[in-house]
Amino acid sequence: MNVADSDLMLGLLDRGGYARTDDPADADLILINTCAVREKAEERVFARASMLGHGKARPDVVLGITGCMAEHLKDEIRRRAPYVDVVIGPDGYRRLLDSVAQAREGRAVTDTRLDREETYTGLDPIAADGVIGHVTIQRGCDKFCTFCVVPYTRGRERGAAPREILRQVRALVAAGVKEVQLLGQTVNSYRWEDVGFAELLRAVAAVDGVERVRFTSPYPLDFADDVVAAIAETPNVCKHVHLPLQSGSDAVLDRMRRGYDFATYRALYDKLRAVPGIAVTTDLLIGFSDESEEEFQATLRAQEELRFDGAFTFAYSEREGTYAARKIPDTVAADVKQRRLAEVIAVQQRITGEIMAAQVGKRERVLVEQVSKRSADQLMARTDAFRTVIIPAASGIAPGALVDATIVRATTATLFGAIATP
Repeated sequence: MNVADSDLMLGLLDRGGYARTDDPADADLILINTCAVREKAEERVFARASMLGHGKARPDVVLGITGCMAEHLKDEIRRRAPYVDVVIGPDGYRRLLDSVAQAREGRAVTDTRLDREETYTGLDPIAADGVIGHVTIQRGCDKFCTFCVVPYTRGRERGAAPREILRQVRALVAAGVKEVQLLGQTVNSYRWEDVGFAELLRAVAAVDGVERVRFTSPYPLDFADDVVAAIAETPNVCKHVHLPLQSGSDAVLDRMRRGYDFATYRALYDKLRAVPGIAVTTDLLIGFSDESEEEFQATLRAQEELRFDGAFTFAYSEREGTYAARKIPDTVAADVKQRRLAEVIAVQQRITGEIMAAQVGKRERVLVEQVSKRSADQLMARTDAFRTVIIPAASGIAPGALVDATIVRATTATLFGAIATP
């Protein structure tokens, strides 16, 4: 979601006459796009803003903080970082150029008003890497899980019209994009009149020139059978689903107000695993309020039982403004959270390592995304199941190419392949 918002801002700035630079010393405008889900990330933003704010090469450089943290901590940003010129929340990007212009006139700008109608219809993002394009089909969230700040920073759920989504997809394809990622806080709850998420998924996949379609993140309760069928039956819809579990304990899930129990999640998981070649990844939130040792052990059992292909794992940190912060004390000690988190990570690394090792010898169709950051002699690509594959650079193979690779080696995070012979 943050990458998509950055791409949206890049599109606006491009039309406003700005060109991107990778060197802050050359910049006239520096924007730090932020997330408010984790406290640690917010502290990193303040540190980065301090470094950039006190190190401005010229007094006319405009420094801004955008995104969820701007909405969540607007007053604190003004107090702790007075050198920030522009503070813009997730619904203020349409006015970005005007806000920057005001800052150039010496007026500090705070634009954090949430707008239940804003879906950025008519604005085209720029695919920063030229290969993967992001289309936000739905903004905001109506779930109000007790631990989550998103409904307070991104507002209530609202979707874009199918015709607008398809227009953006066609524009991205015309710009050379090969893979389209559909985004929403609960992406599969999308509905516009009589069009549900399954119909939209099939329509996007049918756009001429779309090689791959992905989506994230679905919510377990809203994952209908027709969406599973669309994944299974549509060749260019990628066989990968990121399906947040959060906890294996029904009691913890109830305190989180997730709306499902483990048995319900497991039934959906089994339907997804019936799709040939599918990979399923998840989110696990460790140490939520009052989590007992037995409740934690339920999460470890869930990992062993379900064998996720990968997981994002987090220790719970209280977020100001959420129901949990107001009503459910954070009772699990920090050292206990870290010990449990380390256990979860160790289990997942073992399982992921075993799954990755089983890929050796397979032939995979991979999409080349970029030159490897470690070596110009290597390319970074991904499989349909979202596994990273490093392949040797070769004549005629550039970002955007789809090639066949034979997997020759694996680590817990990365596959290594050789270009397959025809």
